[in-house]
Amino acid sequence: MSAGAIILLLVAILVIFLIAKGVRIIQQSESMVIERFGKYRTTLTAGFNIIIPVFDKPREIVYRFTRDLPDGNKYVQFVKKERIDLRETVYDFPRQNVITKDNVMTEINALLYFQIMDPVKAMYEIENLPLAIEKLTQTTLRNVIGELDLDETLTSRDTINMKLRQILDEASNKWGVKVNRVELQDINPPRDIREAMEKQMRAERDRRAQIIDAEGSKRAAVLQAEGIQQSQITTAEGQKQSQILEAEGDAQSRIRRAQGEAEAIRLVTDAIKGSNADPTNYLIAMKYLETLKEMTSGQNNKVIYMPYEATGVLSSVGGIKEMLDANKKS
Repeated sequence: MSAGAIILLLVAILVIFLIAKGVRIIQQSESMVIERFGKYRTTLTAGFNIIIPVFDKPREIVYRFTRDLPDGNKYVQFVKKERIDLRETVYDFPRQNVITKDNVMTEINALLYFQIMDPVKAMYEIENLPLAIEKLTQTTLRNVIGELDLDETLTSRDTINMKLRQILDEASNKWGVKVNRVELQDINPPRDIREAMEKQMRAERDRRAQIIDAEGSKRAAVLQAEGIQQSQITTAEGQKQSQILEAEGDAQSRIRRAQGEAEAIRLVTDAIKGSNADPTNYLIAMKYLETLKEMTSGQNNKVIYMPYEATGVLSSVGGIKEMLDANKKS
């Protein structure tokens, strides 16, 4: 091969190399920071871009990757990349020990969701962005948990998440990063504290069960007493109504008997009207005879009762005889 051919081949290889290094295709939601001789020149956005090889060079950014190990721990790896991912990124931080306000050591595992809003600030304002965010999250979490008791920590996850997000968002704004959300995955108190809390929870549930049982028994007794009371009231009302009806019936019966007796007296009076017989003697004699009949109605009664003044009875009988004679004459 001649020297000219070799030169042409080398030129072709150089051109291909320059084209490969000078043409940069950036995907959507990505960017690239370009430096010329170590100084910031421009930021490449999504699409077709051209740079000058050798003179222009991409600035690498550090990324954090986490892998779960078989023993339950997490393996963290930091990798440098030329492309800056503008999508929301999640960091799963390893468990860390924090102390609550009442001096209880607690393990907490946190998740952080953030997004790079300004690639230039993320590249030049902080040396290792993932590590800075991790350390900032850990220190902020210690400060927030240190202001709360253990019970408040367990029941105030939303409040803790909101405080962490506000503090981290303000602190990371200088780095061109926006913290969208912070979540606490696990809050694990010491084993003896968990056992004490479980005992307390069981005792509280037993107490609530006893209260509910007592309230149920009380309600049942009240309902039973109300039922008995209502039954007694209903029975009394029925007896009252029965007595009223019975009294009304007795009164009506007496009125009917009195009306019958009055009618009988009127008929007797009309029958002996015009005669010299006295109807009063007749009525008295009839009452005497009815009374004597009742007094001697017993089966083995052989005693005959007569009035003390027998002349009164005889006079009454005589009155009856006079009335009968008067009727015959008429």
